[in-house]
Amino acid sequence: MKILIKNGRLIDPKNNIDTTQDIYIAAGKIVGIGSGPAGFEATQTLDASGLLVLPGLVDLSARLREPGFEHKATLESEMQAAVAGGVTSLACPPDTDPVLDEPGLVEMLKHKAKQLHLAHVYPLGAITRQLQGKQLTEMSELTEAGCVGFSQADVAITDTQVLWRAMQYAATFGYTIWLRPEEPYLASGGTAHDGEVASRLGLKGIPAAAETLAIASILTIARETGASIHLCRLSTAEGVEMVRAAKRQGLPVTCDVSINHLHLTEHDIGYFDPNCHLRPPLRGQRDRDALRQGVIDGTIDAICSDHTPVDDDAKLQPFGEAEAGATGLELLLPLVCKWADEQNIPLTQALAAVTTKAAAILDIPAGELSLHADADLCLLDPAQEWKVEANALQSQGKNTPFLGLHLRGKVRYTLVNGQLVYQAT
Repeated sequence: MKILIKNGRLIDPKNNIDTTQDIYIAAGKIVGIGSGPAGFEATQTLDASGLLVLPGLVDLSARLREPGFEHKATLESEMQAAVAGGVTSLACPPDTDPVLDEPGLVEMLKHKAKQLHLAHVYPLGAITRQLQGKQLTEMSELTEAGCVGFSQADVAITDTQVLWRAMQYAATFGYTIWLRPEEPYLASGGTAHDGEVASRLGLKGIPAAAETLAIASILTIARETGASIHLCRLSTAEGVEMVRAAKRQGLPVTCDVSINHLHLTEHDIGYFDPNCHLRPPLRGQRDRDALRQGVIDGTIDAICSDHTPVDDDAKLQPFGEAEAGATGLELLLPLVCKWADEQNIPLTQALAAVTTKAAAILDIPAGELSLHADADLCLLDPAQEWKVEANALQSQGKNTPFLGLHLRGKVRYTLVNGQLVYQAT
């Protein structure tokens, strides 16, 4: 298949490109930008006039719900949602059932995902067996099976000796440890940020200190062991400042933030909206502003969807009893564009956080439109307005805090390995 994409506005943060150029694709690769190779004859031509031609997005956290939670979503439904959102590579946490702590499970997931011929899936293996925080997994075998890093998902390792050994082992073999920083005892039973909204609504709060105490512990052990750390879903101003200081000291640490936390605060909970029950919780405006500044100045490396499809039975409960999480794969790109517009920063800079920088954290060849790179890209109509409604989402999870919001920016085409895997109707 040879594809010519004509007249599109090409934006590639990796190569700092923002210009109108044609792009030529053959045998799954980008074989020409601006002009094609000699003798190139397209079998398909896409007219991208008025569209943005972007690298396929790289999402650092998307729960696909298989195996074990097929009543919430299926691999196929969420992979369809991914390409509908322009996401061509995604990392999935290990909190499936069974947990991704055995090589066979990782191989099965990758095989099933590959058979669908949609986005690329990069599993994160469990750090400890069953995520119980006691016995380390066989990281080398999980790596051979296809894991790109090791995570506890949302489960903390309370035994710091186990965490220390995990980081020692990871440092020895060059693995990266992914941790969502939350001190479990301080966060226990909490459902919202420990602030004025939680007090007014009578919700048990999760203090900002639950995040900062965990970051302090993680960074201390990382400093002693030399392990590379990725901190997931930062939510507090103090947390951003701690990462900023750690980077200044030269520690090998990266971090991400969810797109939800770049846009929302505790006040969006309103009158017990369960769609705003997220982990970590939505924080105060000062925290949100610090997160936004952290992405702009590069302290925060990447923005992710934190896609967590939840079934209606689990979500439509009183706020404190509702399952945490929200769908996000199809909202990530338009919400990043909206954030860039609100911050008045160039799209090239904003998109770096969901393309080249995210790919660098995963250490995968993705998130760029370079010559000879894999042809993973999406074409976005930046002017198309749409309303976020349940029936507008391909994900099986229909719950998001942005339901009812009018957004601008809709993916028209997505290509993976040079194959057209999504076309808007």
